[in-house]
This record gives sequence, C-alpha cells and structure tokens, in this order.
Amino acid sequence: MREWEEATWSTGQTARKVIQRVGSMVAERALRLTREGDTIIILAGKGHNGDDARATLPYLINREIILLNAIEPCDTLERFSSDCNGPCRPQLIIDGLFGIGLNRDLHEDWQRLIEAINATNIPILAVDVPSGIDSDSGAIRGAAVRALLTLTLGAPKRGLLAAGAIPYVGRLEVAPDIGLNSCPCLSDWQWTTAEDFAVFASPRAVASHKGTYGHVAIVGGSCGYHGAAVLASRGALRAQPGLVSLFTPENVYGPIASQLQSAMVHPWESAKMFPKSTSAILFGPGLAAPTLPENMRAELIDLWRTSPLPVIADASALDWLPSGNGFNAAIRVITPHPGEAARLLSVSNEAIQSDRVNAVRKLSERYGNCLVVLKGHQTLVGRSDGEVFFNSSGNPFLAQGGSGDVLSGFLSGLLAQPRWQPDAALTIRYAVWEHGDCADRLYRDKSNWTIDDLLSVLGQVTLSSRVNL
Repeated sequence: MREWEEATWSTGQTARKVIQRVGSMVAERALRLTREGDTIIILAGKGHNGDDARATLPYLINREIILLNAIEPCDTLERFSSDCNGPCRPQLIIDGLFGIGLNRDLHEDWQRLIEAINATNIPILAVDVPSGIDSDSGAIRGAAVRALLTLTLGAPKRGLLAAGAIPYVGRLEVAPDIGLNSCPCLSDWQWTTAEDFAVFASPRAVASHKGTYGHVAIVGGSCGYHGAAVLASRGALRAQPGLVSLFTPENVYGPIASQLQSAMVHPWESAKMFPKSTSAILFGPGLAAPTLPENMRAELIDLWRTSPLPVIADASALDWLPSGNGFNAAIRVITPHPGEAARLLSVSNEAIQSDRVNAVRKLSERYGNCLVVLKGHQTLVGRSDGEVFFNSSGNPFLAQGGSGDVLSGFLSGLLAQPRWQPDAALTIRYAVWEHGDCADRLYRDKSNWTIDDLLSVLGQVTLSSRVNL
C-alpha cells in the first residue's frame, strides 16, 4: 500500500483528496448500516486512519454524530463510556483508531479502551483495518476491535485474510477506487469481485439447441444420503446445461427419481452407461453409505485418471482419489471443505485453517495440479502455483447441509458447457461467487432462508453478456 501511495503522490495527486474520497465511501457504508436519526460514534486516532474516519463527517447526513478524537486512551475511555451509557445509545461505531502502521503491541491503556469498545456489543465499522490487528501478519497486538464489517481501502491486506484475524475483521469489503493511480504491485493472492465477470460469457446463439450447451453426468446418492444427489442435480440445472443425467444406486433410485423432473435419473450399472454426449462428470454428492455398487469406486477412479472430459470430485468421493497426475491437460476439480482437506493431507483441521493458501497448493500438487475449491469463509480457488483467489461473497447462513452439494452441481453444470470450458478457473470462480452472492441477496430479504431458497435464485445474476429480448 505504501508503494502504491508513493507512486500516486509522485504524479501530483494529494493525500487530502484521497482522504476526502475515502471519507465519502466509509460514510456511504455507515449510512446503509444505520437509519435516519441514529447516533454514530466516530473514534478517530492521530494518524491517517483517524483522518479517514473524520472525513466521514460531511457525508453522514440525518445522523447524530459523536466525534471522539482519541489522543489519550484514558480520557477517550471515560468519554466513550459516558456517551455509550447516555440517553441515546449509539447504533454504530466507526473505528479509526489505528491503521496499517501498527507493528507492535498496544499499551495496556489502549487495550482497555478496545476491550470496552467490544464489550458494548454495538456494531462496529472498521476503517481499513480493525484497530489492533497487524495488517501484514494478522497478529493481534494485545487487543483488537471486533468489527461487524471492515471496509478496507484499495486492496485487502494479507493480515486481514489470516485465520486468527477473521473473528475481528467480520465481513470484509473492499473500497477499490479510492483515488490512487493504477497499482504498480503484483500479488499471487487475488480478491474476487463481481466486476471480474463483467464480460464473462457470450450470449446464447439464436440458432442453438440443447446439444449446444453440454450434458453433465452426475454420480451420487446412497441409502440415507439421497438428498445430496437431488440438490446437486438441481444445482446443475440452475447452470442451464443442455442436459443433466443422474446415476444413482438402485436402492435409492425411487426416492431420487420422484424428486426430479428435468434431470434424467438412471440406476447405476456402469460408467459405460454415460451418454456419448456427456461433456462433464461430477461424482461424490451423497456417496457416503458404507455399501455402494461393487464396481462404482473403481470405475469412477478410472474416469478421474483417464477421461478427457472435465471431472469434478466432491464429498465422500474425495477419499477415493489417487494421488499423482494421470489425466494430462484435462480439467480436474476437487471441492473439499476444511475437514475433508485435513483428511486428504493427513493433518488437523486447525492446520488447514491456519494456512489455507498452503493447503490449496498442497492439495493441488498431491492430486495432479488439479483446480481446488477449498470451501468455507472466503472460499479459495487455486492450483499448486500461480494465483489463489479469495471469494468476497457469502455469509454464515451458507453453513447449512446441502449448500456444498448445490455448489458442486452448479459449477459442474457450467463446466459441461463448451463455451465455459476454455477458462475453467474463471468459470469455477464465478460459480463460487454467484453461490455466495445469492446467499447475500437472500439474507437481505430474510434471515431464515433455506437451501431450497438458494436454489430458487441461483444463477439469476445478470451478466453484461446477457441481453434483454
């Protein structure tokens, strides 16, 4: 960030203009978090982070504002406690105490102030970095503000993506256009946003047919787990491939087939049953029962090793995968959650979460440089080398049984379509982002949404390549 700023100042742009712009952007987010007449406390420190917080004042219209210039922590704590316990309890705190310059533990007086801030349980909007977090490492410097939302400036700081920092960061949003010039820096850590998909796919040709858009074959479902296959099939249908075929053990064929209309359902006999039109294969959702058809595992492992088609392995089937590279340049994708990733690498769940980027690298390397979707908060997409993408969408209400099945089905339905195969990584990133963005849109309307609700809106995002007829 400092290198980026210095490159900007050298062109004549001033810090004052950038701070004004930042102030307006933080204020806009604060207005969306509050209502007319609400009280907002601004905690502004001595540095530029405090300047950013103070710059919100002209833009916080129709709100009652209490500005606390935090020079001495003890004085600030006394005034803060008085304001929080007054007749008009604040509805939001804007945290501008410390920014990216913090590189040592805070004095205990500052720690007491931060602990008092957290103890109020008032929602906190952190400017750039929650005060008390080392923006490079994510270390907590004695104490840190627990933000509801962090609006970071320019680009995410690596420390904000560290596992130990996540409970303090809350929801991470980026204000990218803060008035700095083009960024002169490169990174192998990337932040996925909606703008990445502005020209994602060309419109469907007028003279096309269902054969134009691919045929995904799904192998899933077993006794006690048939719902996962149904959800994966419905997720695939939301991607609108030409055809979806589901192959499932015969003992669950009835309950699964009765819940699907557009997807064709077949009792599993052999992978040789797959239609010649098949253009992508997904296996794993619901294949968790201890007994499966005798030939199923061996044939699916062989498909993973040899098929020229995109193959996606999910859920219980991840445990079957052979290590090494046996599929040349064909598209291979695995979609583990942290617990599954830990089993695959024979490490603890904590080890996965403490260094998720390294987990993606190791998983990809172990399974032939396949694409890895490491699910969870800020789902990662990447390979053994190159860029790893952190997803910006989604919320904790995605932590429902079936959410992952819907995602694997949706991304398989996309990868079945020839037009979305050339850049498989971008297609997968879109699937992950859209899945999370649908959850965000649902939550804005109601907090008790279910996986059926998610399926009802999945794929509705309007891409610029789509046209209104």
